[in-house]
Amino acid sequence: MKTRTLPGTSLSVSTVCLGTMTWGEQNSEADAHAQLDYAVAQGVNFIDTAEMYPIPPAAATQGRSEAMLGAWLARQARDRLVIATKVAGPGRRDWIRGGRTDLTAANIGEACDLSLSRLRTDYIDLFQIHWPQRNVPMFGTVEFVPGDEKPGPGIREQVEGMAALIDAGKIRHYGLSNETTWGVCAFREAARAAGVPGPVTVQESYSLVSRRADVDMAEALHRENMSLLAYSPLAAGMLTGKYLRGARPANARHMLFANAGVRYRKPLVQEAVAEFAQLAQRRGLTLPQLALGWVGSRWFVGAALVGATTMAQLAEDIAAAQHVPDPETLADIAAIQERYPNPAG
Repeated sequence: MKTRTLPGTSLSVSTVCLGTMTWGEQNSEADAHAQLDYAVAQGVNFIDTAEMYPIPPAAATQGRSEAMLGAWLARQARDRLVIATKVAGPGRRDWIRGGRTDLTAANIGEACDLSLSRLRTDYIDLFQIHWPQRNVPMFGTVEFVPGDEKPGPGIREQVEGMAALIDAGKIRHYGLSNETTWGVCAFREAARAAGVPGPVTVQESYSLVSRRADVDMAEALHRENMSLLAYSPLAAGMLTGKYLRGARPANARHMLFANAGVRYRKPLVQEAVAEFAQLAQRRGLTLPQLALGWVGSRWFVGAALVGATTMAQLAEDIAAAQHVPDPETLADIAAIQERYPNPAG
């Protein structure tokens, strides 16, 4: 398993990060612990969760993924693992923390304490803001609407809240998620102005069919010495090939949950996936090898997050992520991407 040190940190992470969003909904605690044992045996040391998980989110299940991870983590050598979790942003799930979801310093601190308790650990390596406080296009929407703006705590308060947690030894670093390029730069500038640490990562949807990060975000990551954590590198299962030609596999997320991965179900996504599948076949590769190998080849990606509901899926994804695409394959991918530059948004 390849490892990288995330820029601006001392965190040496596996280039595959184990995602946990199915734990507590599609996966039991026994499933979760089996996945963890297997992933660590393969060299994975980076695990990502969130206070909101599992997905789809619900008041009855909120926090289960962290708790399942915590039950396993209590038996491990903590210093050998890099644990990332997230504080939910405002407005989408008002049952989280009794509706205290505005990103004030106090609410960020409360979320951190609750996550620490569920995770059964004294510190979090990477504490991420799951989505922004302010109005931004996210989760597949593409148009900024100024009229949707709402009042709330500013970026300066958020960076100072995170800095207080670093000073208290509760977190080592913090990051952003579902953020814009403007937001990344604004956070870094606010941190500089306040004389406190800035965010070190941004977690975004990134795959062969979701490439919003390739232009402005990539420049910001370079200039600010940050890295991207790529979630949904298989486009919510589309890039496994299991939905090709209209297939409807039993127990797949798109079959179980009507609103799961809507951005990846657009017609152009399906067309692009079919072309990538044909390319993989010509190259003697599986579609996951093509997709995860490409994500791993991108210079600004720190790690690709993979999650699975079965051990067979997890084993395939971890193995596929080790593939290193050759220049000819990368050129063929680029040719397809010229026709389908960012179909999922």
